[in-house]
Amino acid sequence: MVKLPAKNLELLAPAKNLEYGKTAINFGADAVYIGAPNHSARASASNSVSDIEELCTYAHKFNARVYVALNTILYENELKSAELIINHIYNAGADALIIQDMGITEMNLPPMPLHVSTQGHNIDFKKIKFYEEIGFTRFVAARELSLAEISNLSSNSNLEIETFVHGALCVSYSGQCYMSAYLGGRSGNRGECAQTCRLKFDLLDENNSLISKQKHVISLKDMNRSDLLAELIDAGVNSFKIEGRMKDISYLKNSVAFYRIKLDKILSERTLTSASIGKFEFDFVPDPERTFSRGYTDYFLNKRTPEMTAETSKSVGKLLGVVHKTGIDFIEIHTAETLVNGDGLCYFDTEGELKGFNINKFEDKIIYIPSVLSIPIGTKIYRNFDHEFVKNLQSAKTARQIEIDLSFSEIETGFKISAKIPNSNYCVENLYELVKEPAKNPEKAIETLTSQLKKSGDTIFIINNLTISISKAYFLPISEINRMRREVLTKLNDTLGQHYMRKTQQLTPNSVPFPVSELDYRANISNSLAQKFYARHGVMMMQKAFELEQNQDTKVLMTTKFCIKYNLGQCPKEHPKTDAPEPKYLKLNTETFYLEFDCKACQMLIKTDFQ
Repeated sequence: MVKLPAKNLELLAPAKNLEYGKTAINFGADAVYIGAPNHSARASASNSVSDIEELCTYAHKFNARVYVALNTILYENELKSAELIINHIYNAGADALIIQDMGITEMNLPPMPLHVSTQGHNIDFKKIKFYEEIGFTRFVAARELSLAEISNLSSNSNLEIETFVHGALCVSYSGQCYMSAYLGGRSGNRGECAQTCRLKFDLLDENNSLISKQKHVISLKDMNRSDLLAELIDAGVNSFKIEGRMKDISYLKNSVAFYRIKLDKILSERTLTSASIGKFEFDFVPDPERTFSRGYTDYFLNKRTPEMTAETSKSVGKLLGVVHKTGIDFIEIHTAETLVNGDGLCYFDTEGELKGFNINKFEDKIIYIPSVLSIPIGTKIYRNFDHEFVKNLQSAKTARQIEIDLSFSEIETGFKISAKIPNSNYCVENLYELVKEPAKNPEKAIETLTSQLKKSGDTIFIINNLTISISKAYFLPISEINRMRREVLTKLNDTLGQHYMRKTQQLTPNSVPFPVSELDYRANISNSLAQKFYARHGVMMMQKAFELEQNQDTKVLMTTKFCIKYNLGQCPKEHPKTDAPEPKYLKLNTETFYLEFDCKACQMLIKTDFQ
């Protein structure tokens, strides 16, 4: 089966809440994903049903969609409330539900499309085909997949493919990380991840000798695939997803606008269209490095590289330049960037620690710094808070605009004005009974009529085509022309969303065999409905989820495609002969973790012990 690339492509943005959801749509998103009232993979980003309903109403005005994330594993006492929430979400207008827990498919569900969350560990063709056969409509691809692997999944499945293109990276395969739950009871599969991977670890060899001390050895840079969108389209991706439900609104505006511009350029060069209506004019120049950034990687999309780890878990921002000269209270750097008082700068000291300070004074390449800082010549200086850029983002106006055709004509008793969105069912008109008084200065009257009708004020509309059909020039006061134009545009705006058609999909239980007959704790089975689901699909043996296991001391806590040995230049496939000490342990305070390298599968396992 050869599947052609999708014709309507979707830029999918995070929505921390109602305000963020509307902002994402205003600045370029074709769809947003938002947390359910409970059971979202970001527990601190839950939202009320009424807010979800308001967001759906707003999004549907632009043919944009709202996907609700209910993608945690559920405990037995949560099943009834989760089913109730799902039905409320559907009635609120949500376009799809993102889930991880297969027990949800055993509930009494409304006809709402289901998307398999990336926490479903979506890397295997057989599993993706299974999801298709039981009635899912989309899967969120594992971040670790290469272009070739995505293309293979696309060619052998009719499911829509949603792929992350920007934002923070988990070092473990999503849904397969248990370190946070093991150390402090905060489960990532329950939306409570403590981000243990972002901490500093000691790396030890088999003799417990230090290889590196207190380094971010498993903390990854952020993803940025903005230069590979065309290749992802060719691989069959439908939806391009930005991570960041916990990031601030400046990050949201900046990243969404950046990808909107990138994607629209590709759309204009191909016979492709955006999934929502509208065009975008930004009053700022998007640049992801000017908001939260740990540095960037495209991860494994093309090939494995050693430049994936971040030197810090914090935002580093944009590199400005290096220190050329120092003094007691100043440094001199050469940079093409404009710096202002209030900018936040940072650098790595001689111990590799990230240090920061605010600019109090900058003039002629000289940055005045607190005298307690000692910054050597040659040190790289970054800006991790761009005062002017953030200020511009905060005041940025709604960027989405809708092109319309406006026509003005005469009727027997006056005039008619109509407004239409091209290639849509949105068309309104108003009739005005007015005395038709011939103009004393016809040329001036036509000029005034034209110029006033072309204005759209502070609406979201742009008058793309204006048609005036009158037998002669009439005198019309400017106030009257403006009133007619304003009223018809208001009427058109009020109709937006009325023709929106929400897709439906009723899940019908079947007995299609699951690809394997035995499942361990990494299947994340945490309730009786999930057990029922897998049993009906032929699974004979299954373990309880890690979070329910009493003995967690013999488990793999992380499975990663990222490899510490590779980063150290010790990959046996690329460097078969090396005398360097092999990494064996990660130490975090008093906890020691064992590293196991499955070179055949190109995976690294982080375990609690030698078992």
